[in-house]
Amino acid sequence: MKAKPKRILAGLAAALALTVTTALTGPVTPRAAADDPATVMKVAITTDIDTFNPFQAILASSTAILRFQYESLVTWGKNNETVPGLADTWETSPDGKTWTFHIPEDRKWSDGQPLTAEDAAWTFNAIKNDNKLQQANGGLVENVASVNVKDPQTLEIVLTAPQAANPGGELPIVPKHVWEKVDAATYENDTDTVGSGPYTIKSYAQSQNVQLVANPHFWRGAAKLSGLTWVYYKNGDAAVQALKTGEVDIVSGLTAAQFESLKSAPGITTVTGAGRRYSSIAINPGTIDAEGKPMGDGHPALKDPVLRKAIMMAIDRQTLFDRVLHGLGKLGETEMPTVYPQYYGFAPGVKAHPFDPAAANKALDDAGYTKGPDGIRLDKEGKPLKLRLMGRNTEPSHQLIADFLKPWLKEIGIEITVSMVTPQQVNDDSTLGKYDLYFTGWGIGPDPDFQLSINQCNSRPNADGSGNTSENNWCDPEFDKLYQAQHTELDPAKRGEIVKQAFSMIHESAVNMVLWYADSLEAYRSDKFGGFIRQPEGQGPITGQNSYWGLYSATPVQAGNGAPGDQAGTGGGVPGWAIGVGIAVLVVIAGGAVLLVLRGRRTADDRE
Repeated sequence: MKAKPKRILAGLAAALALTVTTALTGPVTPRAAADDPATVMKVAITTDIDTFNPFQAILASSTAILRFQYESLVTWGKNNETVPGLADTWETSPDGKTWTFHIPEDRKWSDGQPLTAEDAAWTFNAIKNDNKLQQANGGLVENVASVNVKDPQTLEIVLTAPQAANPGGELPIVPKHVWEKVDAATYENDTDTVGSGPYTIKSYAQSQNVQLVANPHFWRGAAKLSGLTWVYYKNGDAAVQALKTGEVDIVSGLTAAQFESLKSAPGITTVTGAGRRYSSIAINPGTIDAEGKPMGDGHPALKDPVLRKAIMMAIDRQTLFDRVLHGLGKLGETEMPTVYPQYYGFAPGVKAHPFDPAAANKALDDAGYTKGPDGIRLDKEGKPLKLRLMGRNTEPSHQLIADFLKPWLKEIGIEITVSMVTPQQVNDDSTLGKYDLYFTGWGIGPDPDFQLSINQCNSRPNADGSGNTSENNWCDPEFDKLYQAQHTELDPAKRGEIVKQAFSMIHESAVNMVLWYADSLEAYRSDKFGGFIRQPEGQGPITGQNSYWGLYSATPVQAGNGAPGDQAGTGGGVPGWAIGVGIAVLVVIAGGAVLLVLRGRRTADDRE
């Protein structure tokens, strides 16, 4: 949520070169008439929208929609590889400090205005020169020394030091001719917007819907759907019922029970996708603001790593994985999910905190946390160790996990009280350090730089929560050294090992216990839409991608036959044919799939 590369929740909209697009989906066909409801896909959403201002957007629900509107200079392909975005080619100087991007002359904004290097330069410099615009993407320009327009089609980015990540990635480029005329820090950007992606926002009615229309000037070709509409529901069960009745066309973030209930539903196909998000329990290590002053109201005893590790040893992750997630995913290690094998896993010699209540009790005994007559331990001030656990009232699994945690922690002498609140309150309170423990998680992009960057000492927010994004308000100068080492390491194998060391250091600090990488559970009306491209190809989700491919590739089902090329199909629905999904999709962002990314500011993924 602070000034680091975009999350996003966790990785943001990625795109393939036009030739690759054609190979994947065939020739792009003209979009259907905008007034044809059969070509507008409805997507269910149950989570909050914070803003559609790309400089400020933090919540995954917001950034997931914005990825359809704005492209970066380079983006992520169908298998999370770096591919052309607004720039079709780029090159790097021998010293690795100067990157030159070439923007083709045919690029246009959705209003028909030319898209040039001036737009990209304005976006980079606006963030770099105005700290009010750094909330979502400030970290993406930290290493940028200057951004220069060589000519309308050529942009030069000069770095202060070489870096592994492409500096043209992740940062959504906005149209200069629109944003230079408004106050970019407060512009709502939610009505008749101008963008470069496959869709643009037409209207937004809070707690009702968000309407997107196809961009006729999208350089890859206009989407096959005329629009997407996100429709609000109070909870995931309501969204599932709407899918069954045909009121909505696609739902994501399903619970295991909801997913199972839809497998045999007529006209519906279920999809299991390898997740790119981690879900975890964060422990407040003692929050401090950007000026080094204490902030929040976390329990002082949690500054002790012995206590934090004991809490983690009292939690049986395997039982939670089996009983709550029903095994639909992978048990967690570090924050990097298994879909990115080059960065996944612990560094040599590092292991997960074991489930060992006896060892946890002994550690607390040895550290001087004595038990009172009621079995609750006393902190160093002689007060009972009573902690608060915060979760989202829109995520059913949070209450289920809490029901397991209460007796487990009581077994080691810690009492917890549980509070389930709105996603926005979780976001706000966690940023300000107003918690002891809380459920969190991030959507992770293919490059680990952003996620690591938000754990640096300089990532702490201002006292009012503005400014930089900090994942856990944890700081260790040795970690900062590892971050810088991986940031500048150009050898992929060497960088991978440094990244594992850095994530393992976060694990050993016991500030963030990764529970799992949940599968993305989705379902859609296969009697109406098909043709979805998943990311990674064949195994990833339709929604919640590092790109816009899932819904951009959607095709309406023709009367009497399906749309070819549908990658998505596992479970119920109409057997024997793959159905195309229209672009106007009403996406239901329900449960953990979207909410777990809510932690701080935005990530490349759309944080949460």
